[in-house]
Amino acid sequence: MSRMVECVVLKRQAEGLETVPHPGELGQRIYENVSKEGWQQWLQRLAMIINENGLSTADPASVQLIEQHMRGFFFDEGEMGGLPQGFQPPGAKK
Repeated sequence: MSRMVECVVLKRQAEGLETVPHPGELGQRIYENVSKEGWQQWLQRLAMIINENGLSTADPASVQLIEQHMRGFFFDEGEMGGLPQGFQPPGAKK
């Protein structure tokens, strides 16, 4: 039987992650409160954040910024987590 969580992204109960997806306390919080589907939504947002900001996951300062976005996206903490102001997906009409 799958582990179920009350997903903070989907705002409903859904299948939980199989492993802790990120190191430390933040990763544990995500594991306990985010579903597989919610995590997939984050990965899509993460790709956009990395591309829009020219970040590298090998750079500690970039990882710190990514973690701020994670806290905003998942837990509405801080000012990060939303789409960048004026962001339009590729192919969107202006």
